[in-house]
Amino acid sequence: MQITETSSEGLKRTLQVVVPAGEISKRFDERLDDLKDRVQLKGFRKGKVPTPHLKKMYGRSVMVEVLQETVRETSNQALADRKMRPAMQPDVTFPEDNAEMERVLAGQADLSYSMSFEVLPPIALANFEDLKLEKFVAEVDDEAVQKGIDDLVERSVSYTAEEGRAAQTGDRVTIDFVGKIDGEAFEGGTAEDAPIVLGQGNFIPGFEDGLTGVKAGDEKDIAATFPEDYPVDTLKGKAATFAVKVKEVAAPVRPAVDEEFAKSLGATDLNQLKEFLRERIGREYAGASRQKLKRDLLDQLEKVHSFELPPSLVEAEFNGIWKQLEDSLQRAGKTFADEGKTEEGAREEYRKLAERRVRLGLVIGEIADKNELKITQDEMRRALMEQARRFPGQEKAVYEYFEKTPGALAELRAPIFEDKVVDFVVDKAKPVERKVSRDELFKKLEEADEA
Repeated sequence: MQITETSSEGLKRTLQVVVPAGEISKRFDERLDDLKDRVQLKGFRKGKVPTPHLKKMYGRSVMVEVLQETVRETSNQALADRKMRPAMQPDVTFPEDNAEMERVLAGQADLSYSMSFEVLPPIALANFEDLKLEKFVAEVDDEAVQKGIDDLVERSVSYTAEEGRAAQTGDRVTIDFVGKIDGEAFEGGTAEDAPIVLGQGNFIPGFEDGLTGVKAGDEKDIAATFPEDYPVDTLKGKAATFAVKVKEVAAPVRPAVDEEFAKSLGATDLNQLKEFLRERIGREYAGASRQKLKRDLLDQLEKVHSFELPPSLVEAEFNGIWKQLEDSLQRAGKTFADEGKTEEGAREEYRKLAERRVRLGLVIGEIADKNELKITQDEMRRALMEQARRFPGQEKAVYEYFEKTPGALAELRAPIFEDKVVDFVVDKAKPVERKVSRDELFKKLEEADEA
């Protein structure tokens, strides 16, 4: 095999590969010998079909298979010999002369093809100990635990119907209603036995206000207007009238915060319930702290690593992001103007995002390669079990999905791989801990998200 580098510009490379006709013929004969032992044709015993007859029957199809396999093997060998790492699958082209290709298929000419690709750039990793990172830590105070208990109480509220009760904020009102726009009923505007808790804001503006003060048995018309950002296009900004029949008004009954309340939630007593809450809130704070630290780390890794990006990787990443954006706008029935942007400005913004993702992806991969960081089978197994636990009763379907869906395991592996690299770098960087309040922690995380 002869390999010649015919082009080298930036990260772009072109290799010309020539495989001698003799090598092709040898591979072809070996494939025919293998076929001879397996094929069974009428009039011949198995393994006794004459080679000339096999060539006549299968020669061209066998040669096509041989050439495909030869290109795959020799292209990989060409890259390995030159220690080249292509950014994406190389583009392989053959001579445009059909007569020449026919001679190759007939075993009368050398196989010649070219490979065009972009190589991954060399990456000089920064000294991670020089990174300046802060880890924000928030303590779980008694106020947070009390708020957690208050939330549990609100989730445990029951309702008791009271005859003659006038509905007020917090009450649950059960109603039948028929909504009309310009005198015509509209799809989704009719319901029976609909429970509405006043003050939760789960209906369109004006509707709950119209229910304040009603009693069981009342019938009234309520005027309300759909907001401009309502998800159904045909209803955006439309004024509607709802004919309402009140069937029940029920007052909220909040459970007492006592030992029985704690036991109803799986704790042995109130103190253990508080400890459960303290641990859960602590995990929530730790998760937010890690997320903020990870954002800061990725920002710094991007800033301290500068190298040429393979255009093909950036273009592929940008195209994926742009398609997601267009699909999202289409589902919402919005345009770039609705988002206060121009398409040109959005393209520039998301191309920068694509470049950031590609740069960080290459840096993370280089860190893993240089430090031999790998995902173990146990880590993948735990991640798969965690995914299955998110869908109680459907665990088998989840396992089958990951088993049968191409790329699904890769998507599961990617965040595990990234987190392993992040943990490795954080350990080297030794971030300084900084105590903050709960509100400050989540505010900083929100600011990082917006940035």
